[in-house]
Amino acid sequence: MSKHGITRRHVLRNGAGVLAATAVGAPMVHAQGTAGSLRFAFWDHWVPGGNDALKQLAQRFGEQNRINMTLDFINTTGNQLQLTIAAQAQSRSGHDGISLLPWDPGTYADQLEPCDDVMQRLSAKFGPVNPVAEFLTKRNGAWRGVPATSGTQAKPACVRFDLLKQHAGLDIREMWPAANRAGPGADRWTWDTFLTAAEACHKAGVPFGLPMGQFTDAVDWVGAVFLGYGARVTDERGNPTIRNNAELRQAIDYLVRLSRFLPNDVWAWDDASNNRALISGRSALIFNPPSAWAVAKRDAPQVAENCWTVPMPAGPKGRFLAYLPYVTGIWSFGRNKTAAKSFLEYITQRENAELCSNMSQGYDIPPFLSMSDFKVWETEGPPVGSVYNYPLKPHHQATYSIAFSPAPPELAQQMYLQALNTKLIARISQGGETVDAALGWLEREINNMRRGG
Repeated sequence: MSKHGITRRHVLRNGAGVLAATAVGAPMVHAQGTAGSLRFAFWDHWVPGGNDALKQLAQRFGEQNRINMTLDFINTTGNQLQLTIAAQAQSRSGHDGISLLPWDPGTYADQLEPCDDVMQRLSAKFGPVNPVAEFLTKRNGAWRGVPATSGTQAKPACVRFDLLKQHAGLDIREMWPAANRAGPGADRWTWDTFLTAAEACHKAGVPFGLPMGQFTDAVDWVGAVFLGYGARVTDERGNPTIRNNAELRQAIDYLVRLSRFLPNDVWAWDDASNNRALISGRSALIFNPPSAWAVAKRDAPQVAENCWTVPMPAGPKGRFLAYLPYVTGIWSFGRNKTAAKSFLEYITQRENAELCSNMSQGYDIPPFLSMSDFKVWETEGPPVGSVYNYPLKPHHQATYSIAFSPAPPELAQQMYLQALNTKLIARISQGGETVDAALGWLEREINNMRRGG
């Protein structure tokens, strides 16, 4: 989870000078071998112990294949990973493979080794890939990496069930039990019910911690609301669909009303702010992967034991769950691409993906839909079952999504990185613009992006 609000031009201009500083992390393990070496850079996990699975898998792979393995873990704080990716792409040197943020496979498509052979074998064995992961990773007719388990997240609601029951009268654990079924009242878990609960918790002094700024957490949950109302800002070809769009106006009206019951400073929140709001006990609900809950288990156990994860609410057009996958790419200028592909195929095997999910306390979601049944989501706690409903289950009747679909990926990427959806709401709620004026701004922005301005 990190800020994406920087341009590629800015990154490429400034990235080379920071590469040495950002490639943090000592080599993980060296297995004595004669089959060469591999050096990978992975995202530095938020969850304590979340990197340990990849360390173990790299050691096993290196020993089995007589390859010297080196792993570096690079944080997204301060855009360290983003700058490292850009610097290596510019210099055409660095790691053999590297963690890519969701839109990077498109940005760097020409410098990434196609992985169609790996994905063909994995899909034949494990079935379909999450469609959002495919949308982001398959660019210019080829897979530009392998969708990762480590770091891949969804953003359902992490609820303080005690506060929601006390102040809003909703027994969220009864509605969404840790079982393969919906409970009584689950059909009432809609955005309308959510608005009423948000108002009640705001009045009680424990407002929902929903960011409204220009970071990914904000763009993701607002994007899911848009889709739940059928509010699309372009069609599949990228043509703006803003004029006379009743669904879009309905979603805007809803979000403006909801924003009145959020903390006053959410417009400036980053991707750590909602975590802090939950862990400190100041918020009754956030949209987030289980990282905030996992940290609360260590730092604020009295908070963690009262948390329960449930799907996002449903809108008039359905229930959507914000999904943000990491991808591991192999540079086309790498020196050992065959071994790098073998390593990515190895860590994506079911038992190895499950190790990543287990050691991240359920945070990591595998890219293959057939792997949504790992036991960790049933057994992890406290309370036991807290994250059962974190990955989508059939009874959720929901769809994984990413903001600004179904626009073409190149345009969707620009709209996402510029946070057009949250900026739109801010112009109305904070800037005092009329809906018509704000929509006019949005249409101009989209048209400028389509023209390359």
